[in-house]
Amino acid sequence: TYSQRPAGSSTGEPAADGERTILIGGNWKCNGTIESVKEIIKVFNEAGPIPAKVEVAICAPALHLGICLSELREDIAVGGQNCGVNDKAGAYTGEISAAQLLDFGCEWVIIGHSERREGFEMAGEDEELCAKKLKVAVDAGLKVMFAIGEKKEEREAGTTMDVCAKQLAPAAKLLTEEDWANVAIAYEPVWAIGTGLTATPEMAQETHASIREWVAENVSADVAKAVRIQYGGSMKGANAKDLLAQPDIDGGLIGGASLKADFFNVVNGI
Repeated sequence: TYSQRPAGSSTGEPAADGERTILIGGNWKCNGTIESVKEIIKVFNEAGPIPAKVEVAICAPALHLGICLSELREDIAVGGQNCGVNDKAGAYTGEISAAQLLDFGCEWVIIGHSERREGFEMAGEDEELCAKKLKVAVDAGLKVMFAIGEKKEEREAGTTMDVCAKQLAPAAKLLTEEDWANVAIAYEPVWAIGTGLTATPEMAQETHASIREWVAENVSADVAKAVRIQYGGSMKGANAKDLLAQPDIDGGLIGGASLKADFFNVVNGI
C-alpha cells in the first residue's frame, strides 16, 4: 500500500442512479522519464477538483507505475497498458501478469490497444488473444479498458461495425455477465489516433450507439445500459465537451493530451 499519496478533491454531484459515470483514461504509451513523470504528476496534483461524476485513471509505462502509486493524487487511479495472458506466475520472460499489476496497487489495465493489435515489428495480438487477456485481467481483479476500432480503409469501406463486432465477439464468449461490471469499451478509430484527425461527435456517437446495440443483442440489455464506452481518437480539451455531450460517449481514452496539463480540460469537459 502507498499511504503517502496526496489527497484529491471533488466537485459537484456524482452520477445519478442509472446514469453512467464518465471514465477518462490517460494512456502515456511509451513516453516519459522519471523527471518528466514527476513534473506532470505535480501538474495533475495541482489541477483542482475532479467532477464527482468523472472517474479518472492514468495508464503509465510499467517502470513509472511506482512513482504514480507513490506521488499521484489518490483520486486518480493507476493502471498498466498491457498484461500477460498468463494467469499464474512462471516462465513468461518479459511479461507482467494481471495479478502482479493488482498486487503492485494498480486498479486498471488497457487490453487490446490498436498499437498492440497491430504489433511493433512483431506479430500483433489477435482478437482471441486480446479476449483471453481481458478475461485473465478481470478474473485477477483488475478493471479493464478494452480497446476496439477500425482502420482508415475499413471506415472508408463501410465495415466499421463488422470490425468492432469481430473484436468484441470472442470477449463476449469468455466474459460472464457479472464480469462486464469491470469492463469499459474504448472505441478507437485507428485512423484518428495521434493523427490529429477526429471523428465528428456525430460520427463517434453513431458508432458508439451501434456498439451499445451489439452489446444489447450479444450480451444483455442490462450490460448494454451500464457499460461505459469511451472514445479514443485524438480527444483533447478542445473537442472533449462536444464529444462527451453525446448520449453514448461515456468518457475518453486519451493519448497525447494525457501527458499535458490539457488532460484536465478533458476531465472537466462534462
